[in-house]
Amino acid sequence: MNEPRSTDDQTSHTVNHGCPAGTEHDREVPEIDLLSPLTLRGITLRNRIVMSPMCQYVAEEGVANDWHLVHLGSRAVGGVALVVVEATAVSRDGRIAPGDLGIWGEQHVEPLARITRFIRSQGAIAGIQLAHAGRKASCESPWIGGASLKTPEKGGWPVIGPSPIPFNEGDPVPIALDEAGINEIVSNFEAAARRALAAGFQMIEIHAAHGYLLHEFLSPLSNHRTDRYGGSLENRMRLLLRVARCLRQLLPQDLPLFVRISATDWADGGWDIEQSVVLCQHLKDIGVDLIDVSSGALVPKARVPVSKGYQVPFARRIRDDADIMTGAVGLITEPRHADEIITGGDADLVFIGRELLREPYWALKAEHELGTEPSWPTPYGYAVSRRAK
Repeated sequence: MNEPRSTDDQTSHTVNHGCPAGTEHDREVPEIDLLSPLTLRGITLRNRIVMSPMCQYVAEEGVANDWHLVHLGSRAVGGVALVVVEATAVSRDGRIAPGDLGIWGEQHVEPLARITRFIRSQGAIAGIQLAHAGRKASCESPWIGGASLKTPEKGGWPVIGPSPIPFNEGDPVPIALDEAGINEIVSNFEAAARRALAAGFQMIEIHAAHGYLLHEFLSPLSNHRTDRYGGSLENRMRLLLRVARCLRQLLPQDLPLFVRISATDWADGGWDIEQSVVLCQHLKDIGVDLIDVSSGALVPKARVPVSKGYQVPFARRIRDDADIMTGAVGLITEPRHADEIITGGDADLVFIGRELLREPYWALKAEHELGTEPSWPTPYGYAVSRRAK
């Protein structure tokens, strides 16, 4: 029967790569691959596999329920190193849809704490993605059609953005934030981060991708402001950098901070990889530990060349040029492909999304496929072990 898994058991495998060759500290450096641990500040991930944040749209007034516990907890049981809770709204009006998780009030803390306790009991790290949907807020759940809820009678609420430019033709025109509104957004992220820490999360990710509020400020396609939050790249980055700086100062030094970005809008005149590199250099200077590199979703008609691992080159470019750790995401479904991303130096973590919905035990199957005895949790290990009678 397998012994219980613990991230503490993995720390002994980390190596001080800074020791000069030929010293008494010399020892063999293990190969870095998909199944090798990674230490980020004061936490150690047992492998390089992350459950990507994926909205479930089943919360009531932002409160986590049994679905979230089982959905997230089963992937911790299934062997991933880091379980990232879906985009969690920092304010009620920051939800994409009525069923989004939220963390704008104290009532959200204990239901989330129940989840973090279970995730950590399975040897995984619990992370949360903090988000504000901006002009893409106030929509139906996707299985209903995802259309904008345009009026309070339909259950909708006012949407905000950097400029009065709707996401799609016929969508509500967002209210352009003034300076006071921008300050309130920063305060909302700060308050949400404090509640996330109270709930036991060991990593926080700022959602600045996929056309949501912070991404809207970054892109010249959605930001037409003429004040200090618009125009130049420096100005368009200002809000995200303020949020990142605020959260980095708030978080304990031993807990990591991630940022998810869209590396490109896939649209002429929009946000692109060159601007992303500059942004990530600034985020590194602030103390951000890793960039979760996605792309697109700012404008509805972008032509995205979707294919196997199509976003991985962006993670590699940012890792190389901004000298910061990255996570790769997007149509990564096969363990050997994921392993190649890590061993080839394209990224430091692999974020798995839809494939983990299809297969909660993807990480354990990856261990088997890559030649390692799967680290089944104790209650399962006895039954599935080759040694079991």
